[in-house]
Amino acid sequence: MNEPSERIAGVRAFNRLYTRVIGVLDEGLVGTPHSLTEARVLYELAQQDVREVPELRRRLGLDPGYASRLLARLESQGLLTRGRSETDARRQTVGLTETGRATQAALEERTDAQIGELLGKLTEEDQRRLLSAMATVTDVLGEHHRGPAFVLRPPRSGDYGWVVQRHGTLYAQEYGFDATFEALVARIVADYVTAEDTGRQAAWIAELDGAPVGSVFCVPGGDEHTAKLRLLLVEPSARGSGVGKRLVGECLAFARASGYRSMELWTQSILTTARQIYRRAGFELAGSEPHRSWGRDLVAEVWRRDL
Repeated sequence: MNEPSERIAGVRAFNRLYTRVIGVLDEGLVGTPHSLTEARVLYELAQQDVREVPELRRRLGLDPGYASRLLARLESQGLLTRGRSETDARRQTVGLTETGRATQAALEERTDAQIGELLGKLTEEDQRRLLSAMATVTDVLGEHHRGPAFVLRPPRSGDYGWVVQRHGTLYAQEYGFDATFEALVARIVADYVTAEDTGRQAAWIAELDGAPVGSVFCVPGGDEHTAKLRLLLVEPSARGSGVGKRLVGECLAFARASGYRSMELWTQSILTTARQIYRRAGFELAGSEPHRSWGRDLVAEVWRRDL
């Protein structure tokens, strides 16, 4: 979609869909006599940081005449009071009454319930996709750009397959590894999932705005005092944002808390970005050895650090 007319048509199609969804939700009305704009006024006043009418108009994009009529209507219903600023008598102030606060709270509860009903009709995956897309729209069109929402969490069903698939895809694209590398990753993941001593191992999935962008596993090493870091992965779209550092840091913290005294990892000399992360996390190169694996001539490296 390159032509301006096609882009405009795409935005208008989204607007029509969104308007229909809002109509289904009846957001701002939710079974009450209040309009969407009235509900927005009550919401802004409930946030405690809006006291003067000019600021309220600015936030909601209301012209002075319409705002005056709207506030008068809400005042006549006993939901708010208007007065004059103590520092500047020319500026009008506004605030919610107790009835107004109760009304606004009821609107919030009803809106949350109807949105919850809408989300309940979607699968968990579709809910995450929807919220991620909404976050993108908010980030691009919002008044203030924010940083991406970043979380680390334990793997869920489906994540293990994602770890195998993304390792296979990325290492084939970036380093030319063949399918035997993906098979190796699948065995490591299978060993993790079927392990009996689960208290000595853990794994994390990194998410940015609801989408998985990284992984790392901590498993027992060669002896009871050594932990092993495995399957560190960061998607190209998330590189440079500190995801790799956070994943390695979480892995180290778990190993330390689990009573391990040291940690080791096995990597390849061509993985320069990963090696930088390991070095900055305190790992030191302990040995290297050439080998041929996954269709490539490589140099394997062992890195270690004390905990």
